[in-house]
Amino acid sequence: MKKSYVKYPYLKKEVTVIERDCGHKIVFAHKDGEMVNISTWVKTGSINENDDNNGISHFLEHLMFKGTHAHKAGYFDKTLEAKGAIVNAATWKDYTYYYVTLPKGENYKDLYLALELHADMMMDPIIPDEEIGAPFDLSDSNIKVKRERHVVIEEIRMRKDQPWTKLYNACNFNMYKIHPYKRDVIGTPEIISQISRETIMDYYKRFYNPENMTTIVVGDFNEDKVLKLIEKGFNFEGRESIKNTPKQIDNPTEKTIIVENTAQVNTGYLMFGWLLNKASEIRHTIIMDMISIILGDGSSSRLYQNLIEKNKEQIFNIVESEHYQFRDGNNFFIQANFDYTKKDLAIEQIKEQLTGLLTTKITDEELMKAKKKLKTRLACATETVSDIGETIGYYMTVCDNLSLIEEYLKDIETISIDELEETIKNYLNINKATISVLMPN
Repeated sequence: MKKSYVKYPYLKKEVTVIERDCGHKIVFAHKDGEMVNISTWVKTGSINENDDNNGISHFLEHLMFKGTHAHKAGYFDKTLEAKGAIVNAATWKDYTYYYVTLPKGENYKDLYLALELHADMMMDPIIPDEEIGAPFDLSDSNIKVKRERHVVIEEIRMRKDQPWTKLYNACNFNMYKIHPYKRDVIGTPEIISQISRETIMDYYKRFYNPENMTTIVVGDFNEDKVLKLIEKGFNFEGRESIKNTPKQIDNPTEKTIIVENTAQVNTGYLMFGWLLNKASEIRHTIIMDMISIILGDGSSSRLYQNLIEKNKEQIFNIVESEHYQFRDGNNFFIQANFDYTKKDLAIEQIKEQLTGLLTTKITDEELMKAKKKLKTRLACATETVSDIGETIGYYMTVCDNLSLIEEYLKDIETISIDELEETIKNYLNINKATISVLMPN
């Protein structure tokens, strides 16, 4: 067992990082108070899927709550929610994570109970056929007994009807040629309606291995006691530790890609997307966060001021930028909702704003605003045990290195306008953009 310590900004005590001989990682972060957060992050999501099992990570997330050999389906949720707990999970491209946030209880008894149940769920899901539901034909409208397959398929259908989801999925799919990131995390009804329990269990055994799992506890607790409980609950004896296979990473396009679709909408939707460096290249990630703040975060941003507040024509209802961080390469987006009769003008004006990032020099005021906002975000993310757990999970799972957070504030301070402008020139070139448009049909 290896033990190291990380100086986590705004926390009084260093964070403990433990790597067990089997590969399972454990992280302890201390924050005074009654609330504690327990989470386990698994390095699998749509990054490990293919055309035959797309959506299996998200489907498995649902099924993990359907009982173990020790506890029936529903026991985990009901028992902990009766203690005032918030119990949930989430799946994204690089990870799936499961968490419990609750009061620690008198003499930590509720914390210890939550740890026991959380470990049991993670290590011994039985995923019974009666909870999955039988495979079925999507065209069959006479199915009376509906189980988890139908819950997930309904979730897929609801999301598919959302214009922003349609817009994003088209942009995301066309930014990539080969990388699994191109697929929608939630999957397709065709796959979910047919995928077998055997396939799901094989996926669980393959990816829910000690090398892929990090368990995090945040709050006020005794480390030695909690460590013993985690070691007992997360017994990986007989379970092979398998590292994920590296994926071939796409290069940015060399020529602008434009994709246009239609839907039952009354306005136009527009998204520009770019491929960037890996999230673990932390300085690049911070720089792109700053650029996103300056360009399109809030009413003082350039996009809002120039295209909504000061625009001579009323073209845009919404225009903003987003920066998504991923293990195999970040994404940068500009997204807008606009008057569909002015599509060409909307695209042209956003292109002008991109050019303006270099022709109209970034000011010291814009730089300081971006730096202040990033510092504030990190400070706010240390206010609750849940936010601390989520930040640690991100660094451990997406970046593979929690110690990157030690220099985060220093990196912010040393970034210059010249660095921002050089990054804009190298990465936010219109020739490297994928443009998705959604218009009324």
